[in-house]
This record gives sequence, structure tokens and C-alpha cells, in this order.
Amino acid sequence: MDRTLKAVAPLLAGLVFGIGLIAAGMTDPAKVLAFLDLAGAWDPSLALVMGGAIAVALVPFGWAKRHRRTVIGEPMQWPAARGIDARLLGGGALFGIGWGLAGLCPGPAVVALAAGLEGVWVFVLAMLAGLLAVDLVDARR
Repeated sequence: MDRTLKAVAPLLAGLVFGIGLIAAGMTDPAKVLAFLDLAGAWDPSLALVMGGAIAVALVPFGWAKRHRRTVIGEPMQWPAARGIDARLLGGGALFGIGWGLAGLCPGPAVVALAAGLEGVWVFVLAMLAGLLAVDLVDARR
């Protein structure tokens, strides 16, 4: 496969992902928090975005399950862990708490930071600190 395509493909995938997040309003914490506010002014549009994303992803994931290499020739990499353990549950809980408090998760936060949205840098710095902390804990094990 052409080296240029291998270098450009991740950039294009990231741009498409970022544009999709912006178009769906997922870089706006207020929109996400409105989805999580079941007792107040609930906004169900995030559920439609998630459902649409799952529907769109079914075809490429089906293709990927049948192939050993990606379309750019790299080895297909699937998660090795299959079970539910304390680490997965703890990570999921921390993710959910952060999402509920800030209205952002990592992908939309990076896109919002690149778009220059106010206050997002605090979330991204906290996220990076958390990633570093996990790496340090893993290195001690």
C-alpha cells in the first residue's frame, strides 16, 4: 500500500469523525448534559446520534470481522480482553462520572479544543492527567 495513503488515512478518519461530532452537536456540553437530564429538559437527540452511529458502523465492523488486515494493509487489531473485571467497571464508572459532570468525553473534547471552545482545555488537561496516572499505576504493577 502507498505510504502516503497510510499516513493520510488516519488524518482523514479523524477529520470525518470530528466533523460528524460537530455536526451532531456533540462538542456542546450543554447538549450532552440535556440528554443526561432525564428529570428536566431532556433532549433525546443524542440517542438518535448514537443509534445512527451504530447503524453506520455495522457494515464496516462486519467487514473487519472477516479480514485480517485493514484497508490500508495494517494488521487488524481487536481487544484481547473479553471479560468484565473491576478495572473495566471502574473505568466505565469514571468515564460516566466525567461525562455527566463535564458533558464531554475524550473525542468531542479534543475536537472542541481544536475548535477553540472556551473552558475545554481544563477538561483535556484533567483527561491527560488521568491517562498519565493510569500509565504510572500500570507501570508499578
